[in-house]
Amino acid sequence: MSAPAALAPAPGRRAPLAWALYDWGNSAFATTVMAALFPLFFHKYWCAGAAPGVASLRLGAASSTASAIVLVLAPLIGALADAGRLRKALLVAFALLGVVATAALYLVPAGAWWLAAALYVAGTVGFLGANVPYDGLLVSVARPEARDRVSSLGYGLGYLGGGLLFALDVAMVLRPDAFGLPDRTAATRVAFLSVALWWAGFTLPLLAWVPEPPSGGALRGAVGRALRELGGAVRALRALPTAARFLLAYWLYIDAVQTIIVMATSFGSELGLPDSALIVALLVTQFVGFPAAILFGRLGERLGTRTSLLIAIGVYLGVVGMSAAMTATLFYVLAAVVGLVQGAAQALSRSLYSRLIPARKAGEMFGFYNMLGKFAAVVGPLLVGITSASVGPRWSVASLAVLLVAGGALLWRVDEARGRGEAARLDGAEA
Repeated sequence: MSAPAALAPAPGRRAPLAWALYDWGNSAFATTVMAALFPLFFHKYWCAGAAPGVASLRLGAASSTASAIVLVLAPLIGALADAGRLRKALLVAFALLGVVATAALYLVPAGAWWLAAALYVAGTVGFLGANVPYDGLLVSVARPEARDRVSSLGYGLGYLGGGLLFALDVAMVLRPDAFGLPDRTAATRVAFLSVALWWAGFTLPLLAWVPEPPSGGALRGAVGRALRELGGAVRALRALPTAARFLLAYWLYIDAVQTIIVMATSFGSELGLPDSALIVALLVTQFVGFPAAILFGRLGERLGTRTSLLIAIGVYLGVVGMSAAMTATLFYVLAAVVGLVQGAAQALSRSLYSRLIPARKAGEMFGFYNMLGKFAAVVGPLLVGITSASVGPRWSVASLAVLLVAGGALLWRVDEARGRGEAARLDGAEA
């Protein structure tokens, strides 16, 4: 019988870095493709000549479709990875899907928006799907007492690696002549290839130096076990009404947050803002976000986590409200403001939830939480796309106020003291 992962021999020193370098590699897809160049190119090249709002509707539908696919697949991926010693194999399979789809964008001709959208869905499914077994490999590279540090290393290298390639691709798109390229169209196509190569290249250290953890059970029946675990989390939430209310609030406001990340450049492009302004604004968001998350953590200690989260949601409401009057200068300003609260909303949500669930069920409950968080942005992109197509792009991002207000209203009703009591009672009942 295999030893539990926590009791397995300590991994070598190369394993944590090799694991974290995958984040360095795949984050290029999130920054260069999802947040920046794909939305811009989709509007200007693949949807050229489309009626106002149509490109945003198509992009929103593609983003929602990818998120919905992975939402359905996530429990199956996790169960198979745990039961069959297949974490690395599944990671490679989904990463390969993402890499090939991203590289194939280089070949999509002008006007073929349907093919570009299909490859974008495939690439996003690959990106999100690979993250499920990737997270599970953390137990292979670090003892429990070192996992916070190693996990933070991956997070930090993801910001840095994704940001560095993004900066290089931005320079290439803004000055294609300096790279021996004829125009911005050619530079953007090459940028997609650079992301595929970057992602693939930084997957190799993980394959070489990260060990596969011991099996968590028989492969047969893994899907049934995954569904039972998911059902167990749902049943536990019946005894944790405060945590359940928070999860619903979280689903609503984090959907809006993720949609802003995915759809911001699409929105700006629909309004006719110059590509250079959109790209530089995303760089501003990237580099403001990291220190701001740390500062907001301290604010949470002073004012309380829920209060600080409500402040962040209020800031987002201001951003989506001001978006109706968007100019290039205002886009820069709002990008910096989003950077101030983007990481904070995610970090504070996780810490608040951790205090609303029983310690004995932390793994199961966080599995449910992570599923909601990672595969949010199902409703938001469709809402933005439909609004853009029906009443015009200027009001499309403002439509996200519905999700933010609903999420904030539910969060206002989350009583942390009551939630801690519910968690403690459930912990005691199962002791």
